[in-house]
Amino acid sequence: MNAKNPKPKTHFGYQQIDPKDKSEKVKYIFDNVVEGYDLMNDLMSFGIHRIWKRVAVEMSEIRPDSFFLDLAGGTGDMVKLMAPRLSHEGTAILSDINEKMLVSGRDKLIDLGISNFLSVQIDAQILPFKQDSFDVISIAFGLRNVTDKTKALNSILDCLKPGGKLIVLEFSKPTNEMLREIYDIYSFEIIPKLGEIVLSSEESYHYLAESIRMHPNQEELKDLFEECGFENCNYENLTNGIVAIHTGTKPKE
Repeated sequence: MNAKNPKPKTHFGYQQIDPKDKSEKVKYIFDNVVEGYDLMNDLMSFGIHRIWKRVAVEMSEIRPDSFFLDLAGGTGDMVKLMAPRLSHEGTAILSDINEKMLVSGRDKLIDLGISNFLSVQIDAQILPFKQDSFDVISIAFGLRNVTDKTKALNSILDCLKPGGKLIVLEFSKPTNEMLREIYDIYSFEIIPKLGEIVLSSEESYHYLAESIRMHPNQEELKDLFEECGFENCNYENLTNGIVAIHTGTKPKE
């Protein structure tokens, strides 16, 4: 019977694991890197991640009165860029499934003098909000860590207002073959060693490299958006496809 009906599996990097175990494994990874998370992002990307996030914010077309939710918000970079664009009529919510990351992000934003936001610990697969709540939902460098991407996208679609927009900023597949080879060497040989030097966590950054390779490429993720019911699905490659920004809107009723 087990041979005919094998238990479903999901990936954790290159490992195949029971889906119920992934969130705990991802939690362990991020618990280990939270203290130096921002520093490692700057070192790994040579600071370019800040430009990628600004581009994503511009593509969101957020308005002063928007209701905005950032999923897997980590240390608050997206809310840092979005919140100042909102008036008293708008709302920004920083969220993450990982408590330590969420606290780090909340405290950083407060230290920067940003106070017009809320913070909440939630799972992107099961959003606890009413239907048609948000004008913009973003998830930056977090979707690849979600156990069931389809479930998360369906939940996001439900919580967006008709015409509301989803912005996904995520590592993707470089479009240049030579760059891809260099990027593979950098990802698997250099970044994990950097993680060991800065955070004594080489393992966490091996997972990072593997999780990027297991994530859907540009066209595959666009197809998944469409399968989940999003309209106007598109993507823009940045830095020759090392990252891509995917967008989709909820159909207007």
